[in-house]
Amino acid sequence: MVRRQKQPCSGSKVTLNAGLLLSDPQGEQLWNSDPIVSQVDFAFMNDTGNIQLQNKNSENIWESFNHPTDTLLPTQTMEKGDSISSRLSGTNFSQGRFQLRLQPNGNLVLTSVNLPTEYTNENYYASATDNLTNPGKQLVFNESGNIVILRQNNQIVTLTEGKLVSSADYYYRATLNFDGVFTEYHPKTSKGNGNKSWTALWSIPDDICINSFVYKSSGACGFNRICRLNSERRPVCECPRGFTLLDSSDEYRGCKPDFIQDCQPTETPAEKLYMFQEMTGVDWPTSDYEALQPYDEDECKDSCLNDCMCAVAIMRNDTCWKKKLPLSNGKVDNSVGAKAFIKIRKPNAETKTPESSSSSSSKNQDALVIGGSVLLGFSVFINFLLFGAMGMGFLFIYRKKSMKSSQQDKDVSRFNLRCFAFKELIDATGGFTEELGRGSFGIVYKGVLKDTGEVVAVKKLDRTFRDSEKEFKAEVNVIGHIHHKNLVRLVGYCDEGLQRLLVYEFMSNGTLAGFLFGDMKPSWNQRTQIAFGIARGVLYLHEECSTQIIHCDIKPQNILLDEFYNARISDFGLAKLLMMEQSQTNTAIRGTKGYVAPEWFRNMPITVKVDVYSFGELLLEIICCRRSVDVEMGAEEKQFWHIGHMTAIGKALWMLWLKMTRRL
Repeated sequence: MVRRQKQPCSGSKVTLNAGLLLSDPQGEQLWNSDPIVSQVDFAFMNDTGNIQLQNKNSENIWESFNHPTDTLLPTQTMEKGDSISSRLSGTNFSQGRFQLRLQPNGNLVLTSVNLPTEYTNENYYASATDNLTNPGKQLVFNESGNIVILRQNNQIVTLTEGKLVSSADYYYRATLNFDGVFTEYHPKTSKGNGNKSWTALWSIPDDICINSFVYKSSGACGFNRICRLNSERRPVCECPRGFTLLDSSDEYRGCKPDFIQDCQPTETPAEKLYMFQEMTGVDWPTSDYEALQPYDEDECKDSCLNDCMCAVAIMRNDTCWKKKLPLSNGKVDNSVGAKAFIKIRKPNAETKTPESSSSSSSKNQDALVIGGSVLLGFSVFINFLLFGAMGMGFLFIYRKKSMKSSQQDKDVSRFNLRCFAFKELIDATGGFTEELGRGSFGIVYKGVLKDTGEVVAVKKLDRTFRDSEKEFKAEVNVIGHIHHKNLVRLVGYCDEGLQRLLVYEFMSNGTLAGFLFGDMKPSWNQRTQIAFGIARGVLYLHEECSTQIIHCDIKPQNILLDEFYNARISDFGLAKLLMMEQSQTNTAIRGTKGYVAPEWFRNMPITVKVDVYSFGELLLEIICCRRSVDVEMGAEEKQFWHIGHMTAIGKALWMLWLKMTRRL
């Protein structure tokens, strides 16, 4: 079978032509059966779950049992050299990192694959049926629900364990899961009674967190991650504290540290820069570069603390194992008696290098000399007055900052926005796993609020934007007090430590870019309604808000479509607010290449017309269903209509804008 990364969605269909073809609502091919030369007249699924294509003589031309992907069903077999592969993740059906193969020598093995290549690592499970005189010749999933290996002399080696219920009453399936565990299931209820959930009956290996250990691989969970088993003996993968996912769309790429540790000379003591998170039973069996023995815990931590290459220290018995990044084959195994000390950066820790401190030290010395002479020239009474005045000054500054911070929080809360705890949003998004898209300054994830069940889009701001209090407050304040049917509604926000997130209502039909530039072109009526919707939203921002707002980044990726394909303007991270009676402003260039008005490049005052220019570019894209700026494979970026062209039709677009706004 052919695997595709794009997932089936509502409206997808299967057609029978020269074979089976699965396509999405826009007509794009998602999957097809192997090319078939013979004429196909019928397609049906028999009682075993085997999909068969036949000719008019009822002869089998193609059947799904001969082309398995990640699942086997009763009566299905695997011959020598056959294999099945896991999916990439729970929701991504493209080829994953694990493979079950019946080798030519008769051994059934589980192995991991170093994607995107086909390089296979050492086996983390083997059936030991590679006997030279009587090797395995076939893997059989029989009608009774047992999985067995048939040897050359027809001797049977049964792999499954435990008592099985009747296959006449229950369905069975065996799946190589995306986490590398090969598991046999049957439903909790019998045939005809719903079959809503499956129960695991048997699985291999017993503990993939331990058994998947190989030297040339990241392990079951990816680099810098920790693997532990849940109650169903499936691995649960986590980033240790101080680490975050490298790629939220593919968590098995591993985790990255939230700080950069280097070996540059510094005058700041290591204990002021770093601290340790202690975890019992956690170990990364590889990646160690030094062993110290005999050592106790305090000596082990002190050695790692003052070693710029040390990321983690593992204390086991009286040996200290110092490890460097990347960490591989991470696991929880309480039987080994290990304790991990993970080195993480202290909050707000600053590094002072000798170069940066040399000038400041000379200034400090000068200040000490002058300060000393002044202090020696005054009486003790004058000194008390001086220190008292300094204390009053610090108190005044502190109170002023506190009042300013309090006022900022009031400015956000007065719009009745919900303030989320970071833990709530981790739970809502399942650990930020399902990525919806990437906007300015952050990544957007799909989530479900636990208390209300509402589906939301959570925008996690990246470090550059997160470190700017001003920009964060700007986006919250801008969209927090505006309400319009053609603008995305802000549900709430999170401002906890270094974590800053925005929670929006979820738009089920994605971005205008995905709808407009797909294979299936939207109808003229749909395009007209979308254009008017965008115009209504822009008009509201420009003329109907109490504080006039210039969006500064009108483009297809920032236009979302709700369940009825109504256009909603989103992403106000670049928005510029104009005060009352103000019609123009001066600011640095904002926006996206291809949609930026000429005023930005001419150092001219910025007005609402920059949004009208961007709307004009967008309107041409809506009319033509073609990107104004496109990147072709192996070619430089091409802009299909240029600023010069826009100048020629600028007046016409401006008049069209005026006519549209009068119609709204």
